[in-house]
Amino acid sequence: MVSTRKLGSSKHPLAEYVYRLESGNALLPDSPENVVEVVGILKSYGVVLDAYSRNLIYTSEHQFLVLFPFFKYFNGDVSWARLVRHWMHDRINFEYAEYCMRTMLWHGGGGLDGYLDSPEFTALARTVIQAKIKGNVLLQSLDRLFPDFLLEQVRQYTYYSGLGQFWRVMSDMFLSLSDRYDQGEIQSIPAVVQHILNGLVEAANQPITYHVKVDNQTYPIIPESAGLTFLSDTAVPYVEAVFFRGTPFPGTVSYNAQANQIPFDQSDFTYGALYADPLPIGGSGIPPTQLMQDMSHYLPEYLHEVYRRGLREEDDLRVKICQSFQKSMFCVTTAAILGLMPHPADTTNPEEQRANRTYLEKWMDRLVPSQLTVIQDS
Repeated sequence: MVSTRKLGSSKHPLAEYVYRLESGNALLPDSPENVVEVVGILKSYGVVLDAYSRNLIYTSEHQFLVLFPFFKYFNGDVSWARLVRHWMHDRINFEYAEYCMRTMLWHGGGGLDGYLDSPEFTALARTVIQAKIKGNVLLQSLDRLFPDFLLEQVRQYTYYSGLGQFWRVMSDMFLSLSDRYDQGEIQSIPAVVQHILNGLVEAANQPITYHVKVDNQTYPIIPESAGLTFLSDTAVPYVEAVFFRGTPFPGTVSYNAQANQIPFDQSDFTYGALYADPLPIGGSGIPPTQLMQDMSHYLPEYLHEVYRRGLREEDDLRVKICQSFQKSMFCVTTAAILGLMPHPADTTNPEEQRANRTYLEKWMDRLVPSQLTVIQDS
C-alpha cells in the first residue's frame, strides 16, 4: 500500500477515493453483496453485448450503404416468425447499440476519429463507394449532388464496426468473469477490477480493422497498416463518450438554447452512465431503458434473489438493474484509471507518487457530480 502521509493529505473533495486508488483499491466498496450485484449484472450485460456486437458488425459488413436497411436487426435471418416477434417487441433492443455508436461518432476522440479525417481513409472510402454505386443511377446521382453524404455514411459504418469489435472483447471478458465467479475464483471487488484490468491489458494492442465485400471483391476501409488498436482507439473513446459525456435524454432537459439547460461545450456534458439518475430508467425517451430491459432477460437467479429482498421486490426491476449497472461501470472505470496511471500504484518514488496524485485528482474532478458517493451506501 502506498503511504499517503509521504505526500501529505489531498485537499480534493473526493480525497477518500484518491487514497483508495493510490492503495490499488476500487471506487466501489468491497462487500459480498456488491460482488454478487456486479458479477451478476456483468453476466447479463455480457450476453447482451454479444448480441449487440454481432449485429453492429453484421450491419457494417452486410448493410453497407443500404440507405433503407429495413431488416438490419435480423442479422440476415428474416422470417415471418421473427418479424412477428420483432413487432411484438420480443427482441433485443439494438437501437441502444446504435445510440452508443452515434454518441461515439459525435463526441469523437482517439485514433479512430482522427483516422476518419485522414486522406488515407477518404481515398479508401471513395474507392469502395464507387464500387458499391456502380450501375445504381439513384446513388450515383445522390453522390454527385451531395459528394460528402455517402462519405459520412461510411464514417458511420466504420463506427458500427469499431464499436462491435470493442464490445466483442468486453462481452467475452464479462462472461469469463462470471465463469470464474461460479468456480469460486472471484470473491471480492478488487478481484473483479483486476480481472477487467488484465483483460484490457491483454487486448490493448489487438488491431481494429474493417473491410467490406462488394461483388465478391474485398475493400479495406481500416487496413491493419492504419495502426488502430483496441485500447487507445476504441476503449478510451468509448469510456469518454458513453461513461462520461453521453447525450441529453429527451424529456429530462430542455433543448431550447435560451433555457441554458444543456452545456454549450460538449466537453462539459455529464450525461454518461456514471452520472445518470437511475430513477428515470423505464421512462419514455431514456435510451438506457432499452439496455436495462435487455439485461432483465438474462439476470442470474442469485441476482434476482438480491432484488427480491428489496422493499419493492422486483416491481422496480429496471431501476435496480441500473443501480447495479452503475456499480459495475465504476469497477470498469477503476480498471481503466489504474491501467492508465502513469506509475504503478505501489511505487515508493516520491516524484512518481506526486505524478500519480495529480493524475488521480484530475479524474476525481470529473467524478464530483457523478453517482460515485451515492453508490457507496446503496
